[in-house]
Amino acid sequence: MTNAPSDGSRRQACAGAIVFDDARRLLVIRRGQEPSIGLWSVPGGRCEPGETAADACVREVAEETGMVVRVVRHAGTVHRPGPGGVRYDIDDYVCELVDGALTAGDDALEARWVSAGELGGLGVVPGLVECLTEWDAMPS
Repeated sequence: MTNAPSDGSRRQACAGAIVFDDARRLLVIRRGQEPSIGLWSVPGGRCEPGETAADACVREVAEETGMVVRVVRHAGTVHRPGPGGVRYDIDDYVCELVDGALTAGDDALEARWVSAGELGGLGVVPGLVECLTEWDAMPS
């Protein structure tokens, strides 16, 4: 859903998923579309009309990684600039892995599990490591 706040900017509701495997490695995708094409991030994307951010989170994980998850808790919210003056309001959720076979899909070029050391060596979207750290959601 895109709406226009009083300052004239347009906002787009989005969701992201923080998912860990049994070894507490983080699920990440390499973005296949702007913004931040080619960079690594947690799975996520835009909310569809009438869709809650939590529901969008679950849907986006399935579309981008083939994994089925369940939302456990809200981790935090970030605001990022987008094309054409749009501001993305991204609600991120810690999710529990339910099922699935990892495979990149939709607009994800790649999908994989990473440790904290591996995450530090990837080209990640701006602010990802800082947010994960602040939310106590870094992988092992």
